[in-house]
Order: sequence, then structure tokens, then C-alpha cells
Amino acid sequence: MTLHRLALNESPYPPLPSVREAMAHATAQANRYPEFLPDRLTELIADWCRVAPESVAVGSGSVGVALQLLHAVIKPGDAQAYAWRTFDAYPLLAGMAGAIPVPAPLLPDGRQDLPALARAIGDRTGVVVVCNPHNPTGMLVTATELAAFLARIPEHVIVVLDEAYIEFARHPELPDSRALLRAHPNLLVLRTFSKAYGLAALRIGYGLGHPALIARIRCQQLPYGINAVAAAAVEASLRAGDELRQRIDTVVAERERLSGELAQLGQHVTHSHANCLWLGTPNPLEDCAAALATAGIQARHYEGEGIRLTIGERAANNAALRALAPLGRRLKECVAR
Repeated sequence: MTLHRLALNESPYPPLPSVREAMAHATAQANRYPEFLPDRLTELIADWCRVAPESVAVGSGSVGVALQLLHAVIKPGDAQAYAWRTFDAYPLLAGMAGAIPVPAPLLPDGRQDLPALARAIGDRTGVVVVCNPHNPTGMLVTATELAAFLARIPEHVIVVLDEAYIEFARHPELPDSRALLRAHPNLLVLRTFSKAYGLAALRIGYGLGHPALIARIRCQQLPYGINAVAAAAVEASLRAGDELRQRIDTVVAERERLSGELAQLGQHVTHSHANCLWLGTPNPLEDCAAALATAGIQARHYEGEGIRLTIGERAANNAALRALAPLGRRLKECVAR
């Protein structure tokens, strides 16, 4: 039986040939140290994002930059607020930095409850996290919603806008991150090369923010912490923009196809803007998880909450459809009664 890995929101595609060539060249020089601090990579990313290098921090995935931020700004007794459920790392990072985790429940449709999240902020809140698109539900915070939220946040609270999946979003009201950064010096935008760029194993992410905030984050930068193979892969990926956009468009097209076909089968699927789909209630979650596992499909099952299904190659997506089809038909029949 073929095993389909649809649990970790990875790209179904390996690095592009030009990227693998750059990685091989860097590997041949593995006896040499990488840069003490990733200055060259920082400048490349800054130029690509059309911001000043002083506005960019690089880390071990976006989660690495998030941890650098927490170590820089959290004091004993400070709190970190976030919607829950969300990316599993955020409560772990809070613990690592000595922050008190303050989760705010999602809305029933899988969206982040931004008013509730704003109300969760207290006198000791140091950081609040918004994922856009959201992990695991794929739901989007629009520009209007985000602007209203940011207007409610005190200037001393750092807002982490996690845009790990932003490349997959297609919506007329996508927030303009660069404009928001100019207006909010307490905002840090996190992005990664793990998802859309297919470099998950190499652990490269970056943050965009006000130079004063970025300077504090950079103080937590581990010397020699960004390996040369990863840096070479990112540089080559930035040169291969057109090819990568074609891959991203393919994932988005498969997401829309899979979402539509699951809905036709009777499954309840959120309107995802990420590289995954969320199957929540009233789907028979335990039965869905069992059907996927029996078919050799690894999916992320949150018991009693939902199932996150990563968009894979077409064959993997079709296998998921075949596994879930009988359950969807049964659910549709129950609703009809």
C-alpha cells in the first residue's frame, strides 16, 4: 500500500533542480563554516521583500525567529496570547521563554475570534499571535479585520503576524503586510521557506519588523546558526520565482478541486487559504480518521475538533477522496433525513 504523507503541511514537491544543484555545491564545502551571522542572506531577503536589511531577522524556520523574539521581549510573569487551536509550537515556545500561555478559543467556523483575542490581552501580556492564514483551519483574516484588531492592541504589546501560508492565499482583501509594518512598530511578520518553497528540512524562516524591534531579535541570533546548505537553497529559490509560483498555483488548484469534491460528497470543509483543508464537525471525525489511516493516508487528527489534511500531489488527493467518499455520502443521507 502506498503511504501518503498529508499530515505536516509539507510541499509535495522536492526542491527544484536548480536549488538541488546549489545545495550540492554548498555540501561539497561542508568543511567550511557558514557566515558567523547571516548577513548576506538577510540582505538577499530584504531586497526580495523590498525592505531595508535592518527590517529583517533570519532564523531556524519562522518558529526560530518567534523564539528569538520571545527571548528578547518576555520577562518573568509576562503572558503570550494566541487563538487555540493553532500551530502547536506556540504554547511550547511560551513555556521555553517563561511566558504564561493565554489561549482564546476559535469561533465555531474555525476562524480566529479577534475580539476575544484582544480582550485576552492584560497588563502583563507581552506578545499576541495571529496566524494568517490560520493553522490548522486555513481560514483568513481580512485586511479590514486585521486593521481593526491592530487598532485595539496597546503599543507595548508585540503582535506576531504568522504568515507561514501567505503564498497560498488568494483573496481580494489580503492584508498588505508592508503597509501594516510602516503603521505599527510593534508588529512582527513571520514567514518561512518551509511551505511554499519546499525547504522544510533546511529550517529557514524570517521576520519583518521595525528596525528597533528587529535589533532586539537579532541579539538572540545564534552564531553560525544558519547552515550554508540552507542559505544556498534559499538564494537559488529566490532566483527561481516563476517556477515556484507555478508549483504554488498547482497546489492552490488542487486545494480548490479537493475542497469542492469533498463538499459535493457531503463533507463539511472550511474555505481554506492555506495548503491544507480542515474537516470539522459535524463530520464523523473518528470514522474519517480511521478511513484515512486504513487507506495509508497520514492526516493530522485533533480528536473531537477536526482533521487537517495537507494538499499533496493529485494521486494522494484522489486517494483521500476515495477514502472519505463513503462517509460523506452517509453524512449527506443523515442530513437529508
